[in-house]
This record gives sequence, structure tokens and C-alpha cells, in this order.
Amino acid sequence: MTALPAISLSGHEQARVHEPCVLLKLGEIVLKGKNRQQFEKLLQNNIRLAAADLGIGLRLWQRDGVIVLSPTLAADSPADGEAAQTAADLIADRMLDVMGVVRVCRAVRVAKQAQAAIDTAAELAGGRPGSFAVRARRRDKRFPVTSAQLAIAIGSRIQRQYGNPVDLRRPDFTVHVEVDQSEVFVYIDGLAGQGGLPVGMSGRGLVLMSGGIDSPVAAYRMMRRGLYCSFLHFSGMPLTGPESVYKAYGLVRQLDRFQRGSRLYVIAFGRAQQRLATSGSGRLQIVAQRRLMLKTAQAMARRARATALVTGDSLGQVASQTLTNIMALDDAVRLPILRPLIGMDKTEIIAEARRISTLELSELPDQDCCSLLMPRQVETRARVADLRKIEARLDADELAEELAASAQEYRPG
Repeated sequence: MTALPAISLSGHEQARVHEPCVLLKLGEIVLKGKNRQQFEKLLQNNIRLAAADLGIGLRLWQRDGVIVLSPTLAADSPADGEAAQTAADLIADRMLDVMGVVRVCRAVRVAKQAQAAIDTAAELAGGRPGSFAVRARRRDKRFPVTSAQLAIAIGSRIQRQYGNPVDLRRPDFTVHVEVDQSEVFVYIDGLAGQGGLPVGMSGRGLVLMSGGIDSPVAAYRMMRRGLYCSFLHFSGMPLTGPESVYKAYGLVRQLDRFQRGSRLYVIAFGRAQQRLATSGSGRLQIVAQRRLMLKTAQAMARRARATALVTGDSLGQVASQTLTNIMALDDAVRLPILRPLIGMDKTEIIAEARRISTLELSELPDQDCCSLLMPRQVETRARVADLRKIEARLDADELAEELAASAQEYRPG
């Protein structure tokens, strides 16, 4: 094979001829037009926050649609050898949970020379079974080797050295080479990230966290749309034990990996439920107590600086989630109530809970406050006028403020 030409490097670039790094591919953010810089700046802050407790220095720079992360031992000094590989692996693992990142690729940054790219690609392909393909992309058109030439050279080398067959349609693994303005990146495939928008870009919300399967999934879905979430849990104490609080704490801790710094507020709701039951709520007990929860959440939202409430409601899933009852719940507060699961069925919600690793915790036994004092039949067509009469007897707005003032704050992250 004819020797491929090379491009000379500055001393600074030659010092980084084989540097482990992580490539973060962006998705929806690149479509944001004039507002794109705001999204990218917030995403970069979230990336640094996600890696802050690893004890690893981090160099970050950005090119079109891609953020590059490189571990360092000191300012602007790359880590070396096995330590650098381990550090890059740890960083890549953390980036899988950062909202706004579509794909996470463990890569090697090499000298801007065709032979360096070929050697590194062959090294990364070593020991991998099955068929392969090579995808080369030359962003810098000054590079004297075309994308097709580079792909052919790498493919020939891997075939000759390891004997893997080429399959351009359905390969078992793909070698990627990206020639940029001042560097070349080589990597094998990559892992899917969370996608969506950077957390915090869409403001703040307060999630009513029940401890069941639905509300953690609802929180995750809103985080993925850029909403920074705080959490409010109503326990049945003192009529029940603290088990539901432990579950809520564990669930928020699990979700915290998607945003960092989460806060959980816990309110003992048992006495308020008793007051509702003795006020003659009857079949309206469940809807009435949910309205009281929303009123309390609205009062708590000021403390959490939230401008929306989030619930795990799914239309028709239970008797209290009929369209008529949902409209009656909306009437209780002025803040918007976001219901990201409204059109999902239980099977879909369970599958998502399993994927984000909250299902096992949600299925642990506890006594949910909503099951306390439940009437024999739940009203499916609640009338707002009847609910307001019950609330007038209780002075529900004042009670909601009292409950909010009694909240205990935890920081599970």
C-alpha cells in the first residue's frame, strides 16, 4: 500500500499524540438557533457538576455538535497511561446520566497523521469478535487523505491483522475516525446517552413523590425536558410508620444522578387525612385529600422556587384519575400541573422505571398515605362545588400553609 501523507503538528499538539478522552454527541441542542449558546453553556456546567466528586481534573472544549472531555492530573496537563484510561472510563460512565447528551464515546485523541489514526484504530479493534465497518469523517478538508482513503486503509489493516470480515450494513462493531481542525479522534461505537435538554434550562418544578412506580418516572421525564426537580413526599405519619419516607429518600437519591443537588421535603399528612374523613368527605375522600396535597405543594413551591407541580397521573389508570377528577384537581391550585405520563399505560411506565433503576425501590412494601381511610367506593365524577364545601369546613388553604411550614428537608444526593 502506498504510504499515506501526514500533516506536521506544533509542539503543543505533538505532546498529546495518544490521549484518552470522551466525546459527547449532542442532539436537540444543535437545533436551538440563536439560543444555542445558552443551552451549551448550561450543559457544560452540568457536565462539570456531574464529574465534580470523581477527584479527576477535567479539560473541556467544544466543536460543532460535540463536547470533548479529557482527564488531567493538573491544569492543562493530560493524565498518562493506565491512570488516564481509568479516569476517562469513570468520566464516560458519569456522562451517561447527563441530560442533553445523546451519545457517549470513549475515544483516543491522536496526532493529526493518517498513520497514527490507522495504528490507533487497529489497536482499538484488537480482540473484538465479529464483523466490522469503518466510518471516517474529514471535517478539515486540508487533510491530504480523503475519508474514503482513510476508511479503506484502516479496514485493510484490521482485516490483515485480525481477520475480521467487513460488513458495511450490519457490522458487529464500527470503527469511527473523525479528522477535525487540529486533532483526530478514533473510537469504537459508543453508548446511548439520556438525550433531551440540559437540566435547568426549562426552570424548576416540584414533584409530588408518592413512593410508587409512577412519580419517579414522571420526575425523570421532566428532567429530560430540562426541568430541575425538587421533591415533596406526603407520609401517613403518625398513623403509619416511616417506611414510605425511606422509599422516597432512596428514589430521590437514585434520580439525583440526573441533576445533582436534589432536595426532598417530607410532610406528615396522617392527621390532615383524619380531619378530611371526619368532615364528611365520604366518596370524595381521595380527591379531596389530593386537592389538599396540591394546595400544600403550591405553598411549598415558593420555598423550592418552583413554578410548576409535577405528578405521575395517567389518564384512567385509577378511579381518582378520570378526566372529570383531573379537572377537579386542576381547580385546586393556580400553578400549572405537569403530567408527563398522562397517555402512558402501566406496562410502559414499569418498563421505563426498570430502565432508570427505580422499579426495585418502588416495589418495596410500605403503607402509602393515599391508601389510608380510603372509602369503599371512590368518586369518579367529583364536582368542584362539593369539594369546595368540604375545604371551606376545613379552611383548607390555611391548613395547607400549616402543613407546608411543618415540612422536613433532606438532601439525598
